[in-house]
Amino acid sequence: AVRAGRAGAVPAAAEGRTPVIRDLVSELRPRQWTKNLLLFAGVLFSRQADDPTLLLRAGVGFVAFSLLAGAVYLLNDLRDVAQDRLHPRKRERPIASGRLPAAAAWAAAAVLLAAVAALTVWLGTPFALAAGGYLLLNAAYSLWLRDRVLLDVFSIAFGFVVRAIAGVELLRPVAPATELSPWLLVCTFFGALFLGLGKRHRELASAGAEAGQRRAVLARYSPALLEGLLHITAAASIMGYALYTIWPDTVRKFDTQALLYTVPFVTYGIFRYLYVVRVSETAEDPSRVLLTDRPLLGCVLAYLVVVAVILYTHG
Repeated sequence: AVRAGRAGAVPAAAEGRTPVIRDLVSELRPRQWTKNLLLFAGVLFSRQADDPTLLLRAGVGFVAFSLLAGAVYLLNDLRDVAQDRLHPRKRERPIASGRLPAAAAWAAAAVLLAAVAALTVWLGTPFALAAGGYLLLNAAYSLWLRDRVLLDVFSIAFGFVVRAIAGVELLRPVAPATELSPWLLVCTFFGALFLGLGKRHRELASAGAEAGQRRAVLARYSPALLEGLLHITAAASIMGYALYTIWPDTVRKFDTQALLYTVPFVTYGIFRYLYVVRVSETAEDPSRVLLTDRPLLGCVLAYLVVVAVILYTHG
């Protein structure tokens, strides 16, 4: 059948496919893929971002983790469809609303996982193990950890640590001398834990008396507990990064102490996020905060520019 009545008539079947594709892309949550930019940390801080081969591998790693994350979102939403339909915002998701058929979502998840498997074969076994670990961690989170107080945010933080590890492991097959810095893991862990706690704090504040219905683990948190943990992880993130910049091994590796001058950017970014957590509901989604809060986005971009200048104009 063809819809007529205007120039350039479009077959009804083709017209029907467009919303399905759009809803499928929405389910993959491309805005969340900003988290996977962490895979470029290895090539950036190893001062190899000017090597096209390594930059390509980091880019492919980013794509692999983004597709993997998309598959995880699909599987989670298929599992949680009944619960999501009770949530004021999640019920508008394509699967929960019924716009995206479950069969299409299952098929898409299978295709995405197959594509990820192919990319990991090219990137090497260590990267494949990291990707597999990420998938298992997310399965554990979905099935059990997300309902366990503290373990839920720890598993979120470990997901970022796995990304950081993967960003280094994808370089080693062609750059064996690339090292995995313990400081990268420390800073990533505390920074991600801080973001996860901020997310829970905002969710608890927004849900009010319905907290337990929206997310079971929220009933086990209190505002006072989350406030205290936020302050601790904020301080640990800042101090961990500050120590990294002046650590003898860091100064010797980069032949400069200038990274110390990037500490104010990190401090402002953390303080700004703390502010957003208290005044905006967008803090339930850290990726959305990064993309929509101009002061925070400007701080991140300025930080990356300054780091790049310091690392690639010394030594």
